[in-house]
Amino acid sequence: MAQASKNARTSSSTQKFFCSCGGEIKMKTLFEAGKVKNVAECEKCKRTERRPSDFK
Repeated sequence: MAQASKNARTSSSTQKFFCSCGGEIKMKTLFEAGKVKNVAECEKCKRTERRPSDFK
């Protein structure tokens, strides 16, 4: 029987990030100046960074 390709396999792993204030970090997509921009924002303190690992 044929094997599924590595691209067809899905892995369901989610990682939650938390800010130093204790709030959860969510990724948001913004459309500014004709460009799509992804930012990470803390739900509690509304701090924004480029990626979740920048909150440390």
